[in-house]
Amino acid sequence: MAVKIRLQRHGKKNFAFFHIVVADSRSPRDGRYIEEIGTYNPNTDPATIVLKADRALAWLNVGAQPTLVARRILSYEGVLLRKHLQGGVAKGALTQEQADQKFNAWKAQRDAKINAKIEGISKAAAEAMKAAEAAEAKVNQERAEAIAKKKAEAEEAAKAAAEAAAAEKAAQEAAEAEGSQAEAPAEA
Repeated sequence: MAVKIRLQRHGKKNFAFFHIVVADSRSPRDGRYIEEIGTYNPNTDPATIVLKADRALAWLNVGAQPTLVARRILSYEGVLLRKHLQGGVAKGALTQEQADQKFNAWKAQRDAKINAKIEGISKAAAEAMKAAEAAEAKVNQERAEAIAKKKAEAEEAAKAAAEAAAAEKAAQEAAEAEGSQAEAPAEA
């Protein structure tokens, strides 16, 4: 029986996540499996991988063949490096302590890279938020200036209309006064 380490699709349309399983190569993709050894969620940034590394290593040691994507995930998690180092220990090229030391150094480097990416993403999000707030403040200031300008123009127009009305009323009163003065000498 040929055994594969592969992904089993779950989740909804356009939002898939995967279980990492050990299955007979003849079984369907989402069908029967021998053992589930982890999960993979590509929807997060960076992708979330939960893997039972010791079980994956055990299956690799007994001959399970990973698919291309599963191989990349196992490599990313360091399972293939550990298998390689175990081969070196079995051949006598290095001791178990040296192999563990190399693996721990690699893992520390990988964790630092992941943390740097997460910090970079959070910094970029914060900078984008500040830029959006600045742009919004600028738009609000321009809008407030436009409203103030319209209000000032409306006040000036109202003041001019009031002055014009007052001048017209004064002219009308003056005309009435002249008309009443002109009638007064005619009566006398």
